[in-house]
Amino acid sequence: MADLELTKHHGLGNDFLVAFDTQVDDLAALARRLCDRRRGIGADGLLIGASESGYAARMVLYNSDGSRAEMSGNGIRCFAQALARRRGDTDAQQILTDAGDRLVTLYTTKDLDVLDAGVDMGEVTVLAQPSGWHLVGSDPMRPVRHLGVGNPHAVVLVDDVAVVDLLTLGEMVPNINLEVVEAGPEATAITMRVHERGAGITQACGTGACAAAWAASSWGLVDEQVPEITVHMDGGDAKVRLHDPMKGHCTLVGPAVFVGSITVHI
Repeated sequence: MADLELTKHHGLGNDFLVAFDTQVDDLAALARRLCDRRRGIGADGLLIGASESGYAARMVLYNSDGSRAEMSGNGIRCFAQALARRRGDTDAQQILTDAGDRLVTLYTTKDLDVLDAGVDMGEVTVLAQPSGWHLVGSDPMRPVRHLGVGNPHAVVLVDDVAVVDLLTLGEMVPNINLEVVEAGPEATAITMRVHERGAGITQACGTGACAAAWAASSWGLVDEQVPEITVHMDGGDAKVRLHDPMKGHCTLVGPAVFVGSITVHI
């Protein structure tokens, strides 16, 4: 039996456990055990950090169901905060993920347990309609965008996100992240709820916020000249800057909150 040192963080209620240089062989099983909210510590995902030449670190993400995901916008902010605490600085971090490298810029706040972070989320791409999408039964006239932000998303425009049976719809298409979006309430904002692949309904989703903001701009919900869109989610608000730091990319800005340190026996 050995001890595993973890820290817990959240980004707008989307919570993660972070461990570095773990020697555990079955990380999927470890994620299922630790992320269980009744029999474990509880989290939406487990982030594993390792040394990587030319990078601040490599980040690997396991969802709470043990599946491996390419990228998480909230997760990488939490990972960067954990890495900053480990390194003792808040310098910018180039982090390697399964979706490629991502640059994270950190900003201190008045609260020592809270950092704000901006992440170049890479290029937003158009995806083909995923298999099984017909099961959702979306009205053909309803605006839908299938977009990649390092991972797959289906963004659907609705009149009221609060009345959508998101759990049922999300379970119909378990291999994608499903976002339902409505306009406003501000002219430069949208409201979003999300069912995440491998985690279910979560309080917030960073890649999903980027996909939703991109879709909203393309639909004209927010004027295309607006440089930054506020995305309201159940766990709080994120900012998405379109075509930043270059055309075709987007930057996600939001907080990372340190919750605590945990030692588990494995």
